[in-house]
Amino acid sequence: MRTKDMKKDYEVAVLDPAGNVTAIVLSDVPAAERARVAARLLRLPELHIEQAAFLTAPRCGGEIRLEMMGGEFCGNALRCAGFYHALRTGAQGKTCVFAEISGAEGVQPVMADTAAGEASTVMPLPRAVQPVEWPDVPAVRVTFAGITHFVIDRAQPDDALVQRAIAAAPEASAVGAVFLDRAAGSIRPVVFVRETGSCVAEASCASGSVATAVVLTADFADGITEIGIGQPGGTLEVGVQRTHGAVTGLSIGGPVRLAQTLTITLTDAAAAPG
Repeated sequence: MRTKDMKKDYEVAVLDPAGNVTAIVLSDVPAAERARVAARLLRLPELHIEQAAFLTAPRCGGEIRLEMMGGEFCGNALRCAGFYHALRTGAQGKTCVFAEISGAEGVQPVMADTAAGEASTVMPLPRAVQPVEWPDVPAVRVTFAGITHFVIDRAQPDDALVQRAIAAAPEASAVGAVFLDRAAGSIRPVVFVRETGSCVAEASCASGSVATAVVLTADFADGITEIGIGQPGGTLEVGVQRTHGAVTGLSIGGPVRLAQTLTITLTDAAAAPG
């Protein structure tokens, strides 16, 4: 038995939503291979990407469907996919793209503005918001269908707290440790994706920003609150709607740009007779 190198080409669009650089694989990739391909893309230093996603056939009436590298939900990737589809279809200025994404049910509207370089979308509501009983630092667990975030009252990331958050949500396909600087109104998000084993200090995180806004508006009056959440890659604008104290609507928006499209050749060693 010997090995031979198997080469495959992948068409990839690289987009930048406030620094959370996302590679969207445009080529068809079987579901069983996506985590492996994503892990390979994350290791390519020239792309500078923080996450990977795959365009697939819609299942429930959307124009496009996006599968994240670990089957999680990601608001920034959703904004990227809608923005890219608007560019690809020649939309001028503002348009609405109906997209599907892993980790969320149904169709999500993405408002893309190709002229301004912006995109926004509604976000899934949290399934639960619970204080975390950690003795050394205040934290709140915000659970969404596709990712669980721990919003931690500490300005600087701490590796031990990241590992504590991951261990505290073994059932989650993705876990975020969101380090909150309340005085500055900013976060430093670290996201772990179980399927690929990746743990990335992200330049921005849409769902982490939403989780933070939910925490920060916990005592706010009913109505819609717009709040800017700063992060290393820029600021994301979060809308939180509360009715009788409960969160009844969420949205996220901010800059998006298409950095490049390219063909990437990945080489795998495969067994061959000999």
